[in-house]
Amino acid sequence: MAQATSTPSNRRIARKGAVVSASSKTIKANINRALKTRAPDDNAALVLADGTTFWGRGFGAAGQTVAEVCFNTSITGYQEILTDPSYAGQIITFTFPHIGNVGTNAEDIETTTPAARAMIVRADITEPSSWRSSQPLQAWLAKNKMPGISGIDTRALAARIRDCGAPNGALQYAPKGKIDIEALARKAANWPGLEGMDLAKEVTCKKSYSWTETAWDLEAGYAKQTKPKHHVVAIDFGAKHNILRCLATLGCKVTVVPANTPAKKILALKPDGIFLSNGPGDPAATGTYAVPIIQDILKSSVPVFGICLGHQLLARALGATTTKMAIGHRGANHPVQDLKTKRVEITSQNHGFKVDLESLPKGVEATHISLFDQSLEGLKVRGKPVFSVQYHPEASPGPEDSHHLFDRFVKLMGKN
Repeated sequence: MAQATSTPSNRRIARKGAVVSASSKTIKANINRALKTRAPDDNAALVLADGTTFWGRGFGAAGQTVAEVCFNTSITGYQEILTDPSYAGQIITFTFPHIGNVGTNAEDIETTTPAARAMIVRADITEPSSWRSSQPLQAWLAKNKMPGISGIDTRALAARIRDCGAPNGALQYAPKGKIDIEALARKAANWPGLEGMDLAKEVTCKKSYSWTETAWDLEAGYAKQTKPKHHVVAIDFGAKHNILRCLATLGCKVTVVPANTPAKKILALKPDGIFLSNGPGDPAATGTYAVPIIQDILKSSVPVFGICLGHQLLARALGATTTKMAIGHRGANHPVQDLKTKRVEITSQNHGFKVDLESLPKGVEATHISLFDQSLEGLKVRGKPVFSVQYHPEASPGPEDSHHLFDRFVKLMGKN
């Protein structure tokens, strides 16, 4: 098992919120130590900005990438995770050991072009063992130009992220073994980070389109919504397919529009409801163009429902603020409490920014909180059909405790 080679000094302390850059002396010491610990079969490496190096074995597409390194604790749904547009600009560490063992297929994807930069796993990927598999994960990654690394001590890496915050990292898979970890450390250190990045513009659709596909069925697969009762316009900041399927399943015709579509054009489509989708990056950066659009939409009486980045953008449009989280919430077992009913739901989450609870303006009410860290997980506007949640009620992957939120949105459209 590949071990990290680093010294403990000058780390980012996540719990205190302070960021301290590693000294050049520390970086050099970490690199020199890494050069002495490489195994003969190591043809891939993850190098953090302070020179901390994890050696391993590469798979998928050969090459290198730089991004924020995060971890996800889900035990299933790796293909949905890898294709979730919200992971743009990130390298995903899977803490569950059995990743890739059911292969991949053309149905379990959340977008046609994966936005995640790379993946990290502990164990080598085995041959797929599933009747639904059409391609091994390694081949699927190569096809989608995404590198991966195995043999990493993912427990040590996850603990580092937990204690020190999500670091910048450069990952390289070099089949011939030529890896310059000093150059990778420089690339990681020079990468600007997710704060201030508008990544929604990279994953949003280029033009509007209609969505009719409904939820997957074991016997029939996906079906089509042919008799819609409501028309929803979904603003695409990086929308997951399963969110759109949930809306279509409940009788909605869905028109998906690019993230920068003016409110006037959206309202001209005569929607019964407007959906603000999930997506990647900093809501403050995306908000430079999205917030004015949402503020114009809020002047109408059309019901609005936001998820993840859509929740954050709605909050900013209402006057609240958002901040970068030291660790972020990524997994399928996050407990969230409904403040009105006191009911606790187990949720899927994937976000590195949050809405500041104390910044909610008058007339905006907190509806849900995380039982992990008491951060805001949902809000509503008093007296208006407008609400949002930070987590993912479409449950792909994950629990289905929160599917009722889509029913709530549909009922609001019926009353409007």
